[in-house]
Formats: sequence, structure tokens, C-alpha cells
Amino acid sequence: MMKMHNLFTDDSGSTVIETAFVIPILAMMALGGFDVSKIVARHMDLQTAVGEAESIVLASPPNDSDDRAVLEDVIEASTGLADSQVTLTSQYRCNSATALVNAVTSCNIGDTISEFITIRMTDTYSPLWTTFGVGSDVDYDISRRVQVS
Repeated sequence: MMKMHNLFTDDSGSTVIETAFVIPILAMMALGGFDVSKIVARHMDLQTAVGEAESIVLASPPNDSDDRAVLEDVIEASTGLADSQVTLTSQYRCNSATALVNAVTSCNIGDTISEFITIRMTDTYSPLWTTFGVGSDVDYDISRRVQVS
């Protein structure tokens, strides 16, 4: 009877059992916090890059496809994005219309034409937790429209 009483009152292994339950949870929280910080940092990198691209467009508006290609190369070099992830498109406003058109020829002769350059960057980040079947990839789609004339 004495051995049974000692078995039920002995709590020397309880700390090990509690630690075994808590360590995996703390490890997942730490890894999750690390991934969240990487997600936010990448978003900030892309926002900064599109801001720099906007400054370049305002300082020296791309007049033709060669100028746009050079600007795309600069953006790709600064962000590490592939050619397919960075696009620059021109759009136009005829007079004071609210809708933008894709071709300057859509405006009538004599219209006041305003030109806009849209800078778009896309990227995808796969957080660690997606390898465990939790959540999905984070897709970035950053756009900035700049009026150049």
C-alpha cells in the first residue's frame, strides 16, 4: 500500500511532461513570428521599390518602349523580381474623362491628353507554415499610377 501512495504523490516528472507540451507550441510561435516579419519586410521592400520607380518616372518620363524596358530593368535589379513580375503600362485621359484609355488614338483631335504610367509589381512568398498544410502563399500585387503629362 505504501508503494502505491508514493507513486501518486511523486510529482518529480511533471515539469518534463509540461515542457514537452509547451516547447512545440513556443517553437511554432517563434517560427510564425519570423515568417510574419519576412512577409511585412518584403511588402515594405516592394513599396519602397515602387516609390523609387515613381521618382524615376517623374524625373525622366519614359517616352517609348525602350525607356520603359530600361526602367523595368532597374526595378527588377533593385527588387530581385523576374521580368514577368514587373510591368509598366501607359494609359491616357481624354480631357476630363473619368475613365482612362489604353491608346492615345482613342482621344479626339483637339482633346487635352494626360498620360499616366502604371507601375505594377507582383511576387509570391511561401511561409513555413504552408509546408504543414496551414494557410496559403502570400501574393503581393503592388501598383502605382503616375501622371507624367
